[in-house]
Amino acid sequence: MKLQTVRINYHKLYLKKRFWAAVLVVQFLLFFIFSKIPAAVLFFENLFEIQKYIHQKIFSWLPFSVGDIFYILLGIALLILIFKSFKEKSKSKARLHILFLLNIIYFIYQIFWGMLYFQIPLSKKMPEAEVTIEMRKTLAAKYLDKCKILRMQVSEDKNGVFKIENLEKIKQEIILQQKYLPKNLNSKKPTLINSIKPSLYGKVMNFSGILGYYNPFTAEAQYNREIPSSYLPFTIAHESAHQLGYAREQEANFIGFLLGSSSADLEIQYSTAYFTLKSLLSSLVEDDPKFVRKMLAEYSSGMKRDRKAEKDFAENHRGLLDDFFGFTNNLFLKTNQQEGAVTYSYFVNLLVQYEMSKK
Repeated sequence: MKLQTVRINYHKLYLKKRFWAAVLVVQFLLFFIFSKIPAAVLFFENLFEIQKYIHQKIFSWLPFSVGDIFYILLGIALLILIFKSFKEKSKSKARLHILFLLNIIYFIYQIFWGMLYFQIPLSKKMPEAEVTIEMRKTLAAKYLDKCKILRMQVSEDKNGVFKIENLEKIKQEIILQQKYLPKNLNSKKPTLINSIKPSLYGKVMNFSGILGYYNPFTAEAQYNREIPSSYLPFTIAHESAHQLGYAREQEANFIGFLLGSSSADLEIQYSTAYFTLKSLLSSLVEDDPKFVRKMLAEYSSGMKRDRKAEKDFAENHRGLLDDFFGFTNNLFLKTNQQEGAVTYSYFVNLLVQYEMSKK
């Protein structure tokens, strides 16, 4: 009788595992189909507007990242279940729980964030423009001059490297600028809630090449407080763009550019202009390396110190994690209809379209 009961229980677990495996496959198919239906994508865009406000209201008042705590607990739970899945007595239940957890996480991720990758691209909201090498060179020269002027007006540390005076002020200013995004480009509703927080994983992020990230489960934006100041304001603007509802990385860069460029804060302006200049030069490295070297040589002395600080930071934190996160992030971007992490071409295309539309 006991053996028969064990067999029945084993059979039930087997059927449950097959059921949740089938549900996961069905979810993959359903969300793939939804991604091809504009009305369905619009539904998830509208749902995001509701959930981002609720989540930011709930979690913003806490001084630490709730999303980071959630990831830690989720990681611990998965590690325990994976360990149990190799033990004879507990493997069936553990694998069932893993399947159930994957279903829940995947479903929540897709309805809160994943479907936003299939929104109408920002490039469709602007006039088409031919992105020539000469246009990129012209813009690079323009932003170099802008960086030089701004660099003279910001503070430095004892080593002559750009430093931020008040990071909280920068966060508030970036959030405020969400209200002034061009109406023809942005239909997202700003919550004006400060839910931008330093990541609990700063030490790990130093070796990963990740400057910041958005948590779709809590609508919090995280940044690495240990990165050089030249990165920080634009990183916060970029993550703020994700909070608005821009999922594609290069579109978040462009919205971050708009947020930073329209600000009256000189530190935000400098970080934004400097990021824009670096993106333009990165897009020109293969086309005209001689021009890029010329531009780098024309950096002001302050800009050169900032560039060296960034290079030193990257060199001091180079390692296996950097390679791993670079590979996985690149793979993730490509599976979500984005370009790989190594190219800025879409951001540069949006920038050129925007600059041409102003003429």
